[in-house]
Amino acid sequence: MLCKDIIKIIEQDYSPRYALSWDNVGLLAGRDDKEVAKIYVALDATDEVVDEAILAGADMLVTHHPLIFSGMKQVNNQNFIGRRLVKLIQHDISYYAMHTNYDVKGMADLAADYLKLENCQILDVTGENESGEPEGIGRVGEIPSASDNDEQRNEISLADYCEEVKKAFALDTVKVFGDLKQKVHRVAICPGSGKSDIDQAIAAGADVYVTGDIGHHEGIDALARGLNIIDAGHYGVEHIFIGDMGNYLRAYLLGVEVIEAPVSHPFTVI
Repeated sequence: MLCKDIIKIIEQDYSPRYALSWDNVGLLAGRDDKEVAKIYVALDATDEVVDEAILAGADMLVTHHPLIFSGMKQVNNQNFIGRRLVKLIQHDISYYAMHTNYDVKGMADLAADYLKLENCQILDVTGENESGEPEGIGRVGEIPSASDNDEQRNEISLADYCEEVKKAFALDTVKVFGDLKQKVHRVAICPGSGKSDIDQAIAAGADVYVTGDIGHHEGIDALARGLNIIDAGHYGVEHIFIGDMGNYLRAYLLGVEVIEAPVSHPFTVI
């Protein structure tokens, strides 16, 4: 298939119109008339990922995070972004990124499903779909009830819910702001960097907020306002993109081989 035909298929479900204004999504490098027989899927276009895509003989690289966010006046091998772009172009690999448009149309519900949340609502409305219904980043829902009786809330300790999050996203550790003995029931989740949506999580009545990239001040300030936070890491929650997009491409692109980058966390806690 041609790269541009693959892009049309992807954008039927993950249209760039849902990307936030500051974002940079779409075909970022390479040819849209490239014949594609093999696609490599990863979260980031790191040096390792670019080299792996080349080694695998990929014709197209699809990532969640864009390698290019702002304008570039030079593309050469003298900085890490240019170096990667030069390699991709040299090996005729078309490079496509789907970031906040995927966050809105895929990641939010997917992450909520990983936690088995019920009665979900949008955490941060960013726009509307073609039918005029709201769309947005993140979800707020409830831990599944312990029985069919809706009045019987399933409240568990923050410590136990940390274990649930670790299990759901295959994590060894999480960072927690809150009293580990406190009971939680209503959960907000925003994969990636969620500090900008702390206010929305509080307004939605969440007991605990699962996200990444929470700093010291954001954490203690949220806790002072009654919101516990589980920082599962930016990569820790968003790595689910790789498997989800790999399955999506296999389902819609018959005859195209799809290779998923192995899950590899960018740092180690020792």
